[in-house]
Amino acid sequence: MGFFDDHRDLLVQALQAARSRGYWSAFPEIPSGKIYGETARADGEAAFATLLDRPFEIDQPANGRVGREVSPLGKPLGITYPKSEPAALIAAARNAGGAWAAASVEERVGVALEMLARINRQSFLFGNAVMHTSGQAFPMAFQAGGPHAQDRGLEAVAYAYDEMTRVPRQARWEKPQGKSPPLLLDKAYRIVPRGIALVIACATFPTWNSYPGLFASLVTGNAVIVKPHPQAILPLALTVRIGREVLREAGFDPNVLLLAADEPDAPVTKELALDPAVGIVDFTGSPVFGRWLRENVRHAVLFTEEAGVNSVVIESTDDFGGMCRNLAFSLSLYSGQMCTAPQNIYVPRGGIDTDEGHKSFDEVAAGIAGAIDDLLSDRARAENVLGAIQSEETLKRIEAARRLGRIVRDSSPVDGAGGARTATPLIVAVDAADEHAYLEERFGPISFVIAVATAEEAIERAARSAKEKGAITAALYSTRETLIDRASEVFARAGVALSVNLTGAIYVNQSAAFSDYHVTGANPAGTACLTDSAFVANRFHIATMRRPMAA
Repeated sequence: MGFFDDHRDLLVQALQAARSRGYWSAFPEIPSGKIYGETARADGEAAFATLLDRPFEIDQPANGRVGREVSPLGKPLGITYPKSEPAALIAAARNAGGAWAAASVEERVGVALEMLARINRQSFLFGNAVMHTSGQAFPMAFQAGGPHAQDRGLEAVAYAYDEMTRVPRQARWEKPQGKSPPLLLDKAYRIVPRGIALVIACATFPTWNSYPGLFASLVTGNAVIVKPHPQAILPLALTVRIGREVLREAGFDPNVLLLAADEPDAPVTKELALDPAVGIVDFTGSPVFGRWLRENVRHAVLFTEEAGVNSVVIESTDDFGGMCRNLAFSLSLYSGQMCTAPQNIYVPRGGIDTDEGHKSFDEVAAGIAGAIDDLLSDRARAENVLGAIQSEETLKRIEAARRLGRIVRDSSPVDGAGGARTATPLIVAVDAADEHAYLEERFGPISFVIAVATAEEAIERAARSAKEKGAITAALYSTRETLIDRASEVFARAGVALSVNLTGAIYVNQSAAFSDYHVTGANPAGTACLTDSAFVANRFHIATMRRPMAA
């Protein structure tokens, strides 16, 4: 089986981890030379530098060059990529897809596992590529863009393998007929892919959000076209190039995996998505384009992660300082540019009980703001936590949000950040009645402290906003078990993952592969869950061939 045998033990571990849901990671998240090699960091930086200001070569059908990536840290990358017409990509994927679909489950899974292993060995290169396209600081870019994304890809491979191998290749069917001879049939079952899979990526987490769909579609027999965001092409171009090398070595047409790079003023996404040969679309991005996909792409199965309004309800706490520090980090991490970052913080108007005595609404808001100030008081730490702002549009949202209520903590650039586009968290105080201010996602370092009558009202409001607007995460701080039980039930019905009383080094933003289900598909934040059986099972069909056998 070649690659499959090479990685069989890894697959077995991944399957066990997916069933147990405990902590497990296949790919080390620490950017250490002891793990990746003493020269790995320098090698990654050098490899990244050699990619700048020159063409990025992929030997796929092309008729020109595209690419105008500019790092949020301030420097144009100067990299160009193959410009491929949608029709040419579709034709190449169709031609390559037949042999790939006919391959065994083990052959396809082995190829995917080898891809992930090779990508992992290049994690420092991927860390630099993600940092200079998304704006994440290097520690986060290495983890989220490298090992954590690889874990999510592996998780999808494991789920797909498990789902496909539920189906036997052959079966003997024997139906008793009383005194007459039984009816006998030999049956054969075949995994049939849906068609070409299109992966539409975002700019903030180009690999983490794309790998689950990419690898799930690939191992279930579908050729895959990867459509990166035009400002974050490089991480996925590297992925595609490595994947094509493995496919070729395994004896397959490398056009099983293709790159669809484009530029903002000449997009190709809609043309690709509307092609009837496309059977699967994975999308991460805005609800505006997500709505267009739902309304227009009726011929393909659609998996989306879109916008959400994530909430925190504060009723009481036995660790006020820990709560404030935890929320400060959650609000600051990658400048709030995470789909899991909290936005709306509900606090009773009459204040809350804490280990430091009763705290008024204003004191709670000031405590969170002060914790952010403390966290970001060291410039080097601030740069590592905040990273850079990926899009100019985020700065415009910050400016608009300043006018929506009373500013508790204003946003400002990070001193000494050079040409990087930076912004610290903005906190605005509003009343629960000011729904126009807080009941839409305001992506970036923007949050609202919302005055409510009671914690019970806050839970109902937060759950209702999740059902109507979408949400991926929710957090609750309370010393009352009855309220925790009530919130757990209400948020579950709203399709939101709930974290309770986080005061240490675990944050509501974080989602762990093999343990946490990222998005539920149960509210408007997305139609898919990373990763459950439904995420993989609908990427293929099962066809049966049967024939009579003599008794």
